[in-house]
Amino acid sequence: MNPLFLPRGIRNNNPGNIRLSPTRWQGQKDVQLDTSFVEFAAPVWGLRAMMRLLLTYHVKYGLDTVESIINRWAPPHENATDHYIYSVARHLKKSRRDKLDIFDPAIMIALCEAITRHENGAPHAGEPPFWYAPALYAEAARMLPTLHQNTPNRKATT
Repeated sequence: MNPLFLPRGIRNNNPGNIRLSPTRWQGQKDVQLDTSFVEFAAPVWGLRAMMRLLLTYHVKYGLDTVESIINRWAPPHENATDHYIYSVARHLKKSRRDKLDIFDPAIMIALCEAITRHENGAPHAGEPPFWYAPALYAEAARMLPTLHQNTPNRKATT
């Protein structure tokens, strides 16, 4: 498939469409051609960055529900946030205000699958349902050791 026909987040290996900022992410390409969104060297780095940012939302801001997370991830002034919240909560089989254990790798992976699907739309026929194989999401989760620790006051690094 011609990469130009792929959604921007998939082309950039940035399935969460993380905006370009002074933050230098692990796996970020040295040369950024997209002036708005981060470009990663491989999809696993974009997934890892998404997970890392979601951990920051929880640790730094106390966000622990689909509603609070998505309101920050995709603010209402830029997005149809209510629809986004509904879509993510449905995938997680949770209500919008249920507390999430963001440190549980299964919850984190499901959250990232839902965000990836919402940010990039449904993949083309023959592609995995959330753009990437489950093993790639799991690999990204393993790159963040904080997802596997059992202490409540964990901190992660970019």
